[in-house]
Amino acid sequence: MKEKEKNVFGKPEYFENRELSWIQFNKRILLEAKDKNNPLFERMKFLSITASNLDEFFMIRIASLIDMWHAGYKKTDIAGMTPYEQLAQIIPEAKAFMSEQYKVFNRSLLPQLDKVGLHLIRNHEDLNEEQAEYVDNYFKRNVYPVLTPMAVDSSRPFPLIQNKTLNIGALIQDKKHEGVVDIATVQVPGVLPRIIEVPSENDDVTDIILLEEVIERNIDKLFLNYTVLSAHPYRVMRNADLSIDEEEAADLLKEIESKLKQRQWGEVIRLEVADTMDKRLTKKLMEQLNVDEHYLYKIKGPLDLTFLMKAYGLDGFEEYKIAKYTPQPVPGMDREKGIFEQIREHDILLHHPYYEFTPVIDFISQAANDPNVLAIKQTLYRVSGNSPIVASLARAAENGKQVTVLVELKARFDEENNIGWAKMLEKAGCHVIYGLVGLKTHSKIALVVRREEDGIRRYVHLGTGNYNDVTAKLYTDMGLLTCNDAIGEDATAVFNMLSGYSEPPAWNKLMVAPIWLKDRFLRLIEREEENARKGKKGRIVAKMNAICDPVIIEALYKASSAGVKIDLIVRGICCLKVGIPEVSENITVHSIVGDFLEHARIFYFYNDGFEEVYMGSADWMPRNLDKRVEITFPVEDQGLKSEVIDILKLQLADNVKAHFLLPNSREYEKRDLRGQEKIASQNEFRRIAMQKKPRVDEEIVKNIFEPATPSEDK
Repeated sequence: MKEKEKNVFGKPEYFENRELSWIQFNKRILLEAKDKNNPLFERMKFLSITASNLDEFFMIRIASLIDMWHAGYKKTDIAGMTPYEQLAQIIPEAKAFMSEQYKVFNRSLLPQLDKVGLHLIRNHEDLNEEQAEYVDNYFKRNVYPVLTPMAVDSSRPFPLIQNKTLNIGALIQDKKHEGVVDIATVQVPGVLPRIIEVPSENDDVTDIILLEEVIERNIDKLFLNYTVLSAHPYRVMRNADLSIDEEEAADLLKEIESKLKQRQWGEVIRLEVADTMDKRLTKKLMEQLNVDEHYLYKIKGPLDLTFLMKAYGLDGFEEYKIAKYTPQPVPGMDREKGIFEQIREHDILLHHPYYEFTPVIDFISQAANDPNVLAIKQTLYRVSGNSPIVASLARAAENGKQVTVLVELKARFDEENNIGWAKMLEKAGCHVIYGLVGLKTHSKIALVVRREEDGIRRYVHLGTGNYNDVTAKLYTDMGLLTCNDAIGEDATAVFNMLSGYSEPPAWNKLMVAPIWLKDRFLRLIEREEENARKGKKGRIVAKMNAICDPVIIEALYKASSAGVKIDLIVRGICCLKVGIPEVSENITVHSIVGDFLEHARIFYFYNDGFEEVYMGSADWMPRNLDKRVEITFPVEDQGLKSEVIDILKLQLADNVKAHFLLPNSREYEKRDLRGQEKIASQNEFRRIAMQKKPRVDEEIVKNIFEPATPSEDK
C-alpha cells in the first residue's frame, strides 16, 4: 500500500478507541440483561457476566493505561488519543456503566425475582425472628471460626488487602478510651458460600442473604473490647497486568510463579464502597489504600455482582432458565469405529458446542493407547481443571510414546493452572515446552504420528478454541480433523519451530503468525479489491472476537472504497467504523451476544467465484498477528466448505441476538423486528443439530451471500 493511499484511510477519526469499544461490548451484554424476552435467570446471568468482564477490564486494560500515564507515555493510540486522554473518557464511562448495572439489578431484576419466589434480604435488620436466630447460629458455627478481624491503630498497621476480595470496614471505638476512633477490617472469606439460604415463612419463596450481611450483623462479636460505630463492605481492584522480562528470566516458570504473588498486591485502581458507608470510614479507607476520588466507586447495592452466577445455580427455578443443551453426536461419525480410520476416510468438521467435543478427546485418548502411535505433539493454552486430554497425554508418555506439549504459561489468569499441568506432565515423562521468548503461543493444534502399513501417517487436529472440555460446551468454536499430507508436514514444521526455533522457508497450507499470517490476510483482502477494480464481484465475510489492527482495517477500507462488500461478525472490540462516505460504506459489523459465547474465527473470500474459506485461532488484532504464534488453516473439502459458508450465512441472517454497529459511531443497536421472521442463529444451530439436519434452511439465508458488483467508476 502506497504511503499516500495509506494516509487517506489511516486518519485517526476513522478509528475507534479499543477500550471505549470494549465498554460498548459490555453494554451489549447488559442489554441482554435488560431484555425481557430473555428468561429471568438468563438475564441475571448476563448481568453477572458484565461484572466479571468489568473486573478483568480494570485489572488489565485500565491498569495498563494508568501505568503508561504514570510513566509519562505520550504516544497516541489508533484513534489518536494519549493514555491520559483515554483515561479521561474511560473512567467516567466505566462509572456510568456501573450505575446502569445497578439500575438493572435494583429496578428490574430484584422485583422480578421477588415475583417468582427468590427473595434477597438486602439488610440483616429485615430478618424476622426465626431468620435472625438461624443466621446468628450459622455465623457462630460456620463463619466465626474462619474470620480474622484486624483492628488498626498506632501499633497495628493497616493490612494488605488482596485483589478482588470482599471486605468489611468498620469504625470502632475503644471502650476504655471513648474519644479515640480507629478503623478495623475483616475479609469476607472466599472459601465460604456467599449466598446463604434462610428459613422462609412461605414454602413458595426462597429467602437468601449474603455472607457479608451475616458478618456485618455479628461484627460486634469480633471486636469485644470496642464499640462498633459503623460497618460497611468494600472491595479493591488492583493492577494485575503481569510484566515479565523473558530475556532476563532464567527460569520462566519460577518467574511467573513469583509474579502471580505480586498480582495480589498491585496498585489499587478501583475502590468500591457501599453508597451508605459512613463518610469518615470512606475517608480512612481512601487514606490507607492511597486512593483518590477518581478511583472511588460508590455502589447502590451488593458489591461484586458475580454472586448472581451462584444464584443462577439455585434449585427450583428451571422454568426461568433456558433448557440445558446437550451437544449432539457429530454427523457421519461412528463411535464403533476407530477415530483414525474415520479421519482416513474423510476430513471431519467439528462445530462446538452444537456437536460433541468427544472426537477431540478421543483423538488424544485413542492415540495414547494405540500401539501404532509413535508420537503426540500438542499445544495447550487453557484446559479444564480435570482435563481428560492432559490425562491422556500423561498416559501416552507412560506408555512409552514420544509426547511433546507446549504449555503456554502466559495465558492470562490461567498461569497458575498451567504451571500445575506443566509440572504434572513433566513428571509423567512428557517433553514440556514453555513457549517462545516474547511470544504467546495461542495456536490450537495437535499432531499424532502413526505407523501404518503404507508408512508413517500424520493426523492433525486444528481448532479455533482451546482444548478445554468444559468451555467446549459454552463457547462456539470450529475444528478440523485431517490426515492431509501437506497439513501434516506443516504441523511437523510448527512443532519444530516451537521446540527447535527452526522456521521453514515456506508453508504448504497453514498460515502462521507472527511472520506470515498478517501478510497473507492482506494479500487476500487486496485480491478482492483488485477484482472489484476490474469490475468483478468482490466479497469478504470475516467472523472473529475482535478487530483493531490498523493495517488490516486500512486494507478493508481500501477494499470497501473499491466496491468490495464486506460483512464482519465481531463479538467484542471493533476499532473499525462503518458508513464513512467513500471509505466504509460497503462494510457492516454484526455482533452476536447469545447463550453461548461466540469464539470461532472464520474468514471467507469470494475470489472471483473460486471461494476460499479459512478458520483459525487469530483475531485481527496486533497482539494476535504480531506477538503470538497463531495458526489459520484452509477448509478445502467442498462439502465441509459449504457447511462453513452456511454457518456464516446463518449468523448474518441473525436478527434476534445480533447488534449492528451504527454508521460512523461506536454505538450498536438491534433491528426492529416488526413484520419480520425472527432468526436467532444459535437456536437454529441447536435445532439443526438435534434434528440431524446437515444444512441450514436455504430460505432463511437466501441472497445473504450475494457478492457486490462494483460500479464502473470504481
